Amino acid sequence: MSDQMPHPAPQFLTVGEGEAAREIALLVRPAKAGDGAPSLVWLSGYRSDMSGTKAVELDGLAAELGLACIRFDYSGHGLSGGSFRDGTISRWLEEALAVLRHAAPERVLLVGSSMGGWIALRLAQELARQGGPKLDGMVLIAPAPDFTSELIEPHLTAKEKKSLAERGYFEERSQYSPEPNIYTKALIEDGRDNRVLDGIIETGCPVHILQGMKDPDVPHQHAMKLVEHLPADDVVLTLIRDGDHRLSRPGDIALLVSAVKGILRSSANIEKPA
Repeated sequence: MSDQMPHPAPQFLTVGEGEAAREIALLVRPAKAGDGAPSLVWLSGYRSDMSGTKAVELDGLAAELGLACIRFDYSGHGLSGGSFRDGTISRWLEEALAVLRHAAPERVLLVGSSMGGWIALRLAQELARQGGPKLDGMVLIAPAPDFTSELIEPHLTAKEKKSLAERGYFEERSQYSPEPNIYTKALIEDGRDNRVLDGIIETGCPVHILQGMKDPDVPHQHAMKLVEHLPADDVVLTLIRDGDHRLSRPGDIALLVSAVKGILRSSANIEKPA
């Protein structure tokens, strides 16, 4: 997809108070269409940011369709302030909620990648509890809800457990960066408080999951488990036989675009009078 449209300038939003205050960078593309269509909201993965391939392609799709698009960087990521090591699911969720309140869309379609899928599911819960924009749908790319308790804790080595106890974090070699992944004790403990795979998840909207079957980070069985926790929603699971974790190849992007457009069509049909 071509993304030759003008890029919006980044804004900065202060989230938190006192020592917890951090500057969150966001990019908001205004809508051109005046039909009340949902804003596309990008939610990045762990150590990813709003300038990645999928995020930029989503923004390009919004420009093509005349839709609003909201992207932002979690604290400790990309252009945002704050320390990465201070990051927790609760902290990043607080930032996502603050960005939505600031941008104030009436309707949203959440697109979450990896950890962003977890943030999307928690956002749905918090929007239902607190009020906010209407949630028209979700597209989840290799979603990693509860990854700290489901995918990290059960496989901790004795060395990693010792590092957590003595240093408060452990490091893991990254396949995507020369810098190691850092997982803190605070992230893992907070992850337990944000679990979503411990009961029924009610998003109240259609959900389309894209999952690679050769994903070394989030096994496709994890996506299938998520589907089991969404019994009340209209859920589509697309398994990509040779897909990796990033799902950023042209064919993967085409599937992402198709999934977003499918939910947009469904949303438009629901809004039309009978």
